[in-house]
Amino acid sequence: MNATLAAVVLSLFSAVAYAAAAVAQERLASRTTDSGMLRLLGSGAWWWTVVLNASAALLHVAALKYGTLTLVQPLGALTLVAAVPLGARVAGRRVSPVEWRGTALTLIGLSALLVTASGPAPDDVLSVPQALGVAATTAALIGILSRPGTRPGLRHATASGFASGVASALTQTVTVAVTDRSGPLLSAQVIVVALLVAAFAAGGLLLSQTAYRGGLGAPLAVVTLANPVAAAAIGLFLLGEQLQGGPAGLLLAAMGAGMAAWGVVTLSRSVPEPALPEPLLDAGDEHPVAAVLALEPGSAAYEPSLLPKQPGSGQLTPL
Repeated sequence: MNATLAAVVLSLFSAVAYAAAAVAQERLASRTTDSGMLRLLGSGAWWWTVVLNASAALLHVAALKYGTLTLVQPLGALTLVAAVPLGARVAGRRVSPVEWRGTALTLIGLSALLVTASGPAPDDVLSVPQALGVAATTAALIGILSRPGTRPGLRHATASGFASGVASALTQTVTVAVTDRSGPLLSAQVIVVALLVAAFAAGGLLLSQTAYRGGLGAPLAVVTLANPVAAAAIGLFLLGEQLQGGPAGLLLAAMGAGMAAWGVVTLSRSVPEPALPEPLLDAGDEHPVAAVLALEPGSAAYEPSLLPKQPGSGQLTPL
């Protein structure tokens, strides 16, 4: 298996794990108030989302060993694509035409990016001054985006995407440095950058948890788009990564990125097809996994007959 194919396969499995974690995080966030955020640390369900995120992160680290940042990071959009069949399967419904369109746009855009971003396994790393400079700049941006104000969900989602993208770039430096047998295993560079990775990875997780409190669709789309922007900028400007094909390849990459972004936004705003007759629908579903998040535990396995609780109330109660 060549390096590019290995990176793509590992990124696919990582995206599925991240999608499952995002669904669980949104469910928990929707049930938690500002004053109850600390109680999440005592919740077993929340720690399971941490395990899912950690598993996805390990797969992502492995992908970064074989692929460049400009290749691996855009594949994070597969997280939102994976949420579509996941939500439809658990909710017992069909994938809507809008979801199919968003998925197709995202996959076509990513395919264009794969053609231009594919290349040999990475061999360059960030120096300690470069890593510290990136960390300081990103921390300042996160501080600005996390300030009190309007639309905190989207701003926290942007900050989470930047933190996760930078964590991935720094992770690639650690991975390449550790596997390079020409130097010591635990050099000062590895230790310093590893500490920065831990800080930004934890910050990205907590910021995303805050962002999902207002819903999953738009925040997840923003995280999905901000992450590769931050990582690709580091790869292109600091690590010397290049897109294949010259000016034509650059144009193809720009078109692919635009199409993938369009698909991600389409998925985040899509309304799934109903699994029940129209009069019994809850009109609040606004995302492919919304039906999953509305389910009580065990309801997917057995659903009793449902009738309106009161005429015109729109609420359902089992017989």
